[in-house]
Amino acid sequence: MKRIWIYLKNYKLECVLAPLFKMLEALFELFVPLVVSSLIDVGISGADRPYIVKMCLLMAALAVIGLACSITAQFFAAKAAVGAAAELRSSLFSHIQQLSFTEMDMAGTSTLITRMTSDVNQVQNGINLVLRLFLRSPFIVFGAVIMAFTIDWKAAMVFAAAVPLLALAVFGIMLVTRPLYKKVQAGLDRILAITRENLAGVRVVRAFCMEQQELERFRQSNEELNRMQKFVGKISGLMNPLTYVIVNFAIIMLVWIGALRVNSGTLTQGQAVALCNYMSQILVELIKLANLVVSITKALACAARIDNIFNINTGMKDGGICLQPQQAPRGTPAVEFRNVSLRYKNAGENALENISFKVMPGQTVGIIGGTGSGKSSLVNMIPRFYDATEGEVYVFGKDVRSYTLSSLRQRVAVVLQKAQVFQGSIRENIQWGDRDACDEDIMSALKAAQASEFVEKKAGKLDAMVEQGGRNLSGGQRQRLTIARAIVRRPDILVLDDSASALDFATDAALRRSIRKLDPQPALFIVSQRAASLMHADIIVVLDDGCIAGIGTHNELLENCSVYQEIYYSQFKKEVQA
Repeated sequence: MKRIWIYLKNYKLECVLAPLFKMLEALFELFVPLVVSSLIDVGISGADRPYIVKMCLLMAALAVIGLACSITAQFFAAKAAVGAAAELRSSLFSHIQQLSFTEMDMAGTSTLITRMTSDVNQVQNGINLVLRLFLRSPFIVFGAVIMAFTIDWKAAMVFAAAVPLLALAVFGIMLVTRPLYKKVQAGLDRILAITRENLAGVRVVRAFCMEQQELERFRQSNEELNRMQKFVGKISGLMNPLTYVIVNFAIIMLVWIGALRVNSGTLTQGQAVALCNYMSQILVELIKLANLVVSITKALACAARIDNIFNINTGMKDGGICLQPQQAPRGTPAVEFRNVSLRYKNAGENALENISFKVMPGQTVGIIGGTGSGKSSLVNMIPRFYDATEGEVYVFGKDVRSYTLSSLRQRVAVVLQKAQVFQGSIRENIQWGDRDACDEDIMSALKAAQASEFVEKKAGKLDAMVEQGGRNLSGGQRQRLTIARAIVRRPDILVLDDSASALDFATDAALRRSIRKLDPQPALFIVSQRAASLMHADIIVVLDDGCIAGIGTHNELLENCSVYQEIYYSQFKKEVQA
């Protein structure tokens, strides 16, 4: 709740005016039973038609004024709720963007999406309802009790007995359902995770004929969520029957007591009707309050879940040094690993162990190894996607942790394994690498990435649109666009993390030749399963189960490294046999 108030600070006026106008509406509503009482006791009893017309006009005026107050209150409540939710969502998105890969891996993509969409919407609805009804309903309830006491204190004792019972029913159910709504939202997370996984991997699901199994998995999770929702719904559903029973029993008591007191002459017929009207008002408001409590319970549960994300603090602290282009003295390694080990969060063992080697500016380094040997983990530490748990990674003579993240990643360009492009034009996608890149720079980068040929053939060329996720592009086209996006930045360090896997050998070779001709020449890291892609690298680092199995040139490793020999000869058997 404290965090919600932070975002409501900019809407202080709306937060005051919304309940104020609602209470004004409630005040006018409390006068209606008194008008009805006078209408019966004076107008109808005395057959005074002018008085009856006067009272009817007064009730109509009260209704119009109440409606105007209600609309005004709704406007201010909606403005505050939507505005605060927008700021909360923006702040949450900004916080998520600051999390390292470790924290995002721990939280999970589906959970983060649910927090930013469903949970924020529930909080928004909760704020809106609270501003409109949280003060109005209690104001009506207690106002009706006070007005009843002004009419006849003995008959009003029924109100004094009924209200605490109603409060006990409403707030008791709220306390029981609040933790249950948290479980419901957690179940929604699981449903979203399964849905996202299946939509993203629909081709794989169909390729392996796993539709029925996935349908069954979804059905089980959906039924579990359904059971939880029904269970909490049954408890919440008790609220209306309980309040109806208590209030209707109170009305029966009022009618009985009112009849006795009217018969004895201590209470008029109009006053008896007014007491019943006040009890009916209490019934209506408590039903509203019951629904409000359910919504508030959901909103509080969702707010707590959102707060849990805000409480995730990244362990990756920003350094204080701004990395400038080519600022290191001559002879300083572009990248140096010193006894580096890496263990992922909650992992049982290290993913990388005791890694040490140097890479000079302009050198090409190949990283090769079996699946799961730690190739991507190694290069991901250069731009600080993950921090080493032991040892240090140096970039241009300084620990990467001493640089600001923005300046470090400005000089280190990474093309990740999964080629990710965004909806928009080709120009806009390439300008992710350099916002100020002109068309000439973009075309030069596309040419170096072997992508200019297919871009030139598209209608609109650089203005050709890329659909969401690049679904109107082939895998190789997406990879070449992401490589061009990295090249246009003119980085000092370029990391290609298995980013040419969808390219044929000829295009891959042409790509590597183009990158070697870049000016300035970056320190190039190539992660690949293909020995042919790394044969001409200045240094090849061979990884095996997180450890370095060998470092050297192609010829040196072919003579001395059994792991490299195994990889190479598995791909070039024909040449060996010849």
